Amino acid sequence: MRILSKTLTAMAVGVVVLGLAAGSAFAFTADQQQALASISAKLANLKTMHGEFIQFGPTGEKSQGKFYIERPGRILFDYDPPSKLKVKSDGKSVLVRDASMKTDDLWPLSKTPLKFLLDDQLNLAKSNRVRGVQVESDLIQVVVVDDAQFGGGTLTLFFDPSTYELRQWTVRDAQGLDTTVALYNVETGRPLSPELFKINYSGVTNRARERSLGD
Repeated sequence: MRILSKTLTAMAVGVVVLGLAAGSAFAFTADQQQALASISAKLANLKTMHGEFIQFGPTGEKSQGKFYIERPGRILFDYDPPSKLKVKSDGKSVLVRDASMKTDDLWPLSKTPLKFLLDDQLNLAKSNRVRGVQVESDLIQVVVVDDAQFGGGTLTLFFDPSTYELRQWTVRDAQGLDTTVALYNVETGRPLSPELFKINYSGVTNRARERSLGD
């Protein structure tokens, strides 16, 4: 659970904005409402997305890798060496695999922040999770609060004001620690192989059994 919580906080919660449910919203100006509406419209048409990421941890540690998203339900975060971490969802479950530790954590998608990323309901202007919006000439900044079972915290997301694409996010967890993730070389709309998101459930079960026998 510890690995799952930290990993989903750093990676998945940052894109919670891609699927926020409707609710009572804070009062925003016309410009802020327009920005939220434009971001929502952009994301509503997003079906596939892939590229690279750089992640900076609370103490300055750096990691990077590749990500793949296919909505609804599928995602893969694949960290580059020396990390041997992968986070994967097949639409039903989320698997966090740490090959260096030979551990697997498997949880229902509905219990993780990834459910927001892969949800089709998009209405930022009416979401009660959006607590702040700042519109500048070079960026749009959106502050979101997430209370998911794994990875809850405060999120600051940065969008390109001309394309409304997500470029970067910073997660502040319950302990006040910040993790920043920046996206680059991003491509959208290309078909992705189903094999990227496939979970071998029997293999996960076997690894869990082996760990319990070794304790």
